[in-house]
Amino acid sequence: MEPNILQYRNSAISYYIYGSGSKNVVCFHGYGEEATAFEFFEKYTGNQYTFYSIDLPFHGKTEWNDDLSFSMNDLQEIVQEIINKEKEQPTTEIKNLTLLGFSLGGRVALSLLQLIPEKIEKLVLLAPDGLKVNFWYWLATQTWIGNKLFKLTMQKPGWFFGLLKLLNKLKMVNASIFKFVNYYIGNPKVRRLLYSRWTTLRKIKPDISIIKKTIVENNTPVRLVYGKHDRIIISSVGEKFRKGIEEYCTISIIPAGHQVLHEKHAEEIMTALLH
Repeated sequence: MEPNILQYRNSAISYYIYGSGSKNVVCFHGYGEEATAFEFFEKYTGNQYTFYSIDLPFHGKTEWNDDLSFSMNDLQEIVQEIINKEKEQPTTEIKNLTLLGFSLGGRVALSLLQLIPEKIEKLVLLAPDGLKVNFWYWLATQTWIGNKLFKLTMQKPGWFFGLLKLLNKLKMVNASIFKFVNYYIGNPKVRRLLYSRWTTLRKIKPDISIIKKTIVENNTPVRLVYGKHDRIIISSVGEKFRKGIEEYCTISIIPAGHQVLHEKHAEEIMTALLH
C-alpha cells in the first residue's frame, strides 16, 4: 500500500489511512518503526474508526528536510493539515480525536494532548515513552555538552562500547538494555539515524504535570497497556503517572515484552481502545 503524502514546508510527510469509521484516531509508531505498524487495526475496528497513521521524521517514507528540528507546533499543524486534506475541507476543526501511541509514539501523543486537550476524546498509550524523563536522552538532546558528546559517540563509538560492556559485567545495565543499545550503536547507518531522530524530536517533551491537570479538567479517559516482560519501559512508571488521576486512567499488563504493538495482542489493544 502506497502512503499518502502531505507537503509540509520543505518536507514530505508520509501517512496511511486505515478503516472508514466515523471516529477518528491519530496513530504514532515507535522508534525505528513505521506507520504501517497500525495496518492490522483496520481488520478489527475499521468499520467504527478511521485511523490516521503518520510516519515521524526520519522514519518510514517521511522525508524531513527542515533541519534537525521538529516542534510540538509542527506536530499540531501536520495533524490539522492531514485532517483538512482528507476531509476535503480547508478549515476542518480538529475535535473528538483519539490518540494512539506506541513507545516513542506515546511521547508524541502526550505532547499533542498537552497542546489541544479539549479536542482529545481518549488517549491510548502502549508501552509509552514520555511519562518519565530518561536521563541519557535528556543529556544527549537537551544539553549543549551532552549533544556534542552524543554526536562524537555516534561518529566514534568505541569508548562507549567499552563502558557499556563494563556496566553490563557489573550488572548495572540489564541484558535487555545492553542488547537494545548494542543494536543501535553497532551499525553506522543505524547510528546516523539515531542521532538524526533523537536530535530532531528533542522538542517533543510533554509536561506531565500539565497533562495530568488537563486530563482531569477535560474528563479525558486514558488507557495504558504494558508488556509484563518489558525491560525497556516498565509498568511502574505508568502506576506513578496514574496517581491522582485514577478515576480517568486504567492500566493493563499483558503477556508481552516491549513489542506490545502486534496483531497477536489485538484483543487487549482493542479493549483499551473501545472501553
